[in-house]
Amino acid sequence: VQLQASGGGLVQAGASLTLSCVVSGGTRSTLEMGWFRQAVGKEREFVASISWNRGTGSVTDPVKGRFAISRDYAKNIVYLQMNSLRPDDTAVYYCARRRFGRSAFETWGQGTQVTVSS
Repeated sequence: VQLQASGGGLVQAGASLTLSCVVSGGTRSTLEMGWFRQAVGKEREFVASISWNRGTGSVTDPVKGRFAISRDYAKNIVYLQMNSLRPDDTAVYYCARRRFGRSAFETWGQGTQVTVSS
């Protein structure tokens, strides 16, 4: 399985971005897809996740009401819609995959940089 994230960029505060993560191969064994982010000097943190088969998702409290996760089951793409971006959303965003029977996300994409200027 390979994950290819894209859609990052440099935007002003208040703008919107949509990140995409293309999942190549192995989706039958995929339980859950997630988005994480890591800012400079900080640990990687969970942002959102979605059940691959059910399509039900959740986001972490700091982004609740601003971010939404979704997936296109037919195209094997996971999205992270980000609205009302703030400078503290600046980070490298990673998509990740968790397989059935696994407790952790084991497969990671290469990351896409999101920079929000004030």
